[in-house]
Amino acid sequence: MFDRIAPVYDVMNRVMTVGLDRRWRRLTAEAVVRPGDRVLDAACGTGDLAVADAKAGASRVTGLDFSERMLERARRKAPLDWVQGDMLALPFADATFDAATVGFGVRNVADLELALRELRRVLRPDGRLGILEITQPRGVLKPFFSLWFDRVVPLLGKALPGGSAYSYLPASVKRFPPAEGLVELMRANGFDDVEFRLLAGSIVALHTGRAA
Repeated sequence: MFDRIAPVYDVMNRVMTVGLDRRWRRLTAEAVVRPGDRVLDAACGTGDLAVADAKAGASRVTGLDFSERMLERARRKAPLDWVQGDMLALPFADATFDAATVGFGVRNVADLELALRELRRVLRPDGRLGILEITQPRGVLKPFFSLWFDRVVPLLGKALPGGSAYSYLPASVKRFPPAEGLVELMRANGFDDVEFRLLAGSIVALHTGRAA
């Protein structure tokens, strides 16, 4: 599925978020990356968050994704270390990285807790993790967001080649834990000082934590 949507992935990101996804990625990178850090961007897709990590001052950025078609597009954006691999079995030694980011990727893994443990494993003690993800909307804007993701986004996806896969998006958001639930999962799988920040009227959450 991710190979199929690779050609339209960037366009759909811009459309779905009205162009705000770039700002969100910049905020994620700035929240956890320090100058000189070795950084992993897991489930990197076409590489936008990995590039943001580099711009935030990382000395070396590794972008990992299991979709070769996504990586082909990422390689055109920046000469970073692009690796094909699985977030559930990261091909790196323990304590390899100073920081890690995941942008709109943890919602799609088959085992979220295993993914968190793998991210913890490859981070050094006190290493930082930033997770940017769609969350279950709340408040007065909830009906609007439900209409947008349940009805409009799948229709937009079908209008683009390969974009019919975006029909999975509403169900994936509903299956994913709410922001407070992800906090508890991060704490239970090796992270301290876990916090989250809601963005765009609560449709997106930025979680940060420190490797215990």
